[in-house]
Amino acid sequence: MTDRTVPPDYPGCPVTVTEAVEQGEPLRQPRWGLWDVLITIVLTLVIALGAGALLVVLDAPTSVEVILGTAAPWIALAGWPILATRWRGNGPRIDLGLRLTWPDVGWGALAGFAGLILAGIAAVITQFFVPDVTSNAAEAADALQSSAGKLPTVVFAAMVMVGAPMVEELFFRGLFFAALRKRGVGTVLTVLITGVVFAGFHFEPLRFFVLLPSGIVLGIVRARTGSTGASMVAHGLINAPGAIVLLTGLPDMSP
Repeated sequence: MTDRTVPPDYPGCPVTVTEAVEQGEPLRQPRWGLWDVLITIVLTLVIALGAGALLVVLDAPTSVEVILGTAAPWIALAGWPILATRWRGNGPRIDLGLRLTWPDVGWGALAGFAGLILAGIAAVITQFFVPDVTSNAAEAADALQSSAGKLPTVVFAAMVMVGAPMVEELFFRGLFFAALRKRGVGTVLTVLITGVVFAGFHFEPLRFFVLLPSGIVLGIVRARTGSTGASMVAHGLINAPGAIVLLTGLPDMSP
């Protein structure tokens, strides 16, 4: 049964909730939470391992292995947050703040540039201690450029700059962020927790402290705007240098 009264611990953006009420949209108490975060993580890992093993067994071409191996886990990483909020909530637009207004774009751009600067500083410090550190994406790009044509490289660059930001933000600053806030976790701690898990979930231990500043900045813009659209814009800008390197073949100077 629906309830037009916004619950006191409602995790969505207040502006979005207010707009929904004004438009007569029925609201109900969300019944998704941290269990759905765990389900998403487990499904993502299972799909990643399964897809990777299958591609190896089939001896897939490098381009197929890189693109499908990267995209397959996204089915769970973005799919479960959308399904969970639709089945047991009010959908991702309200529950996860999935919207994008011009102010969101502005805040996202500002956060993206801040994230680039902080990640760049962290990368310089990291390379001082580990000179040969590189990213998984850079290694995949090298494999594509040495064995595949231009089209797979363009597709992978689009995945880096557009696909990954959308998918990862739906989970980290969408479901995970909102589930913590729904449980009463404070904003600052929520930003820190999601930032740490974001950095660790890339499974690049040598680059953990390069990814951490970006994760924290993305959490801050999500908290400031209530919009995962804003954090997607910021994430896309942070990933842009890597995508440009892929397309131009310039030396990898991205954080």
